[in-house]
Amino acid sequence: MIYDEEANILCWEVAKGEISHAVEVSNFIIHLSKTNKPVLIEILDASKFFGQFNKIKNIKELKRIIPVG
Repeated sequence: MIYDEEANILCWEVAKGEISHAVEVSNFIIHLSKTNKPVLIEILDASKFFGQFNKIKNIKELKRIIPVG
């Protein structure tokens, strides 16, 4: 993970691979491979996100947005 304090963006490489395209969902930019597997996740306004993380109520929705495995 890399945090850019000036831009307030957290980048998280979740898998190795070539990025084909990206999808923006709220404050997330999810970079995907050709097979739609997440490769890199950018969290915009990261400091605000982590301040609100404990308020996530629907973890199933988060898993739908960011597939695991």
